[in-house]
Amino acid sequence: MKLSPFAIALLAATGLSGCLWAPGQHLERTTPGPAQIHTTGNDQLDLVAITPRLIAMDRAAAAANDAIPAALASYQPGPYRIGAGDVLYITVWDHPELTVPAGAQQQLNAAGRLVQGDGTLFYPYVGKINAAGMTPTELRDELAQRLARYIEAPQVDVSILTYASQRAWVTGAAARPGVVPMTVVPMTLNDAIGSAGFNPQEADLSGVRLTRDGVTYTLDLSRPEAGSLLLKADDHVYIPFLDAKEVFVVGEVNLPGAQNFKTGSISLSQALGRARGLSQATSNGNAVYVIRGSSDLQAKPSVVYQLEARSPAAFAVASQFELLPGDVVFVGAAGITRWSRFVSQLLPFSGIISNAASASSDLSN
Repeated sequence: MKLSPFAIALLAATGLSGCLWAPGQHLERTTPGPAQIHTTGNDQLDLVAITPRLIAMDRAAAAANDAIPAALASYQPGPYRIGAGDVLYITVWDHPELTVPAGAQQQLNAAGRLVQGDGTLFYPYVGKINAAGMTPTELRDELAQRLARYIEAPQVDVSILTYASQRAWVTGAAARPGVVPMTVVPMTLNDAIGSAGFNPQEADLSGVRLTRDGVTYTLDLSRPEAGSLLLKADDHVYIPFLDAKEVFVVGEVNLPGAQNFKTGSISLSQALGRARGLSQATSNGNAVYVIRGSSDLQAKPSVVYQLEARSPAAFAVASQFELLPGDVVFVGAAGITRWSRFVSQLLPFSGIISNAASASSDLSN
């Protein structure tokens, strides 16, 4: 059976349009609430409308997640205990030969007593004493008791010249990453970061990670209670870099691309504003989506949030919808634009179809 040129063109258009619309630029929600969307693979997507109720639920969940963990909030450090590597300055009043054995000309640091790796300390008349684990007050009393065998009513004082046995680490986007010694004064998270310094153009203080006893907590230092948390010896503080905080705006916007943000979050309206807004000529107001991937697709599907942006009230809602790092904002094309693109892709085929029809007519004659 011979097909007319119109029939051939219609079949070509049907086949091409099937390819064009297969990915889809507008997703339909057939039922209220999250709708399951089956993709071409085995994965699923949840399509959720962005509404004031959704924002309220997200804020409640975020507030619960942002609460300071009890394990951190309840920690109170005890008195400083001497350890290996500390350098002590021991004074015995009226006995300078014990305080500064080499004489008054000796520098203060040289007169210090180093706590050895095994936790012991040598002192004249006393010999080796196990100083590790003692507080300065406890060591003072122990020395006074032992010296009393040789000195009448000795008055002893113990201070720490160099703190080395207890420390925290600050790494990441710190100006001076490394060890921060802990002293007799309890150290807060703000103290540690202040000692290490940071570059505000690079550091993300809204996502500081504190690792303690093998457990990692994420803290936002814009909250005063987070910065006042007391650190424990061997805590590890990591300051992430801002380049990890990106969202991506693509599709029918005037300035698509990746966007960094320094604060704890960025709203959907802010991201669209940085992209210079929706393209008035080509965008579809009902095809504004936020694609949020799941870290574990086996346990939880990815989510696509839809904004009904044709309504002016929608932008008030968008200003309250917070994006997360890695989110993709996609603005689909309007129907006329998709038809225009379809026609532009069809035109090259029209010449081929016309030539094929002409050749078929010539052969039939």
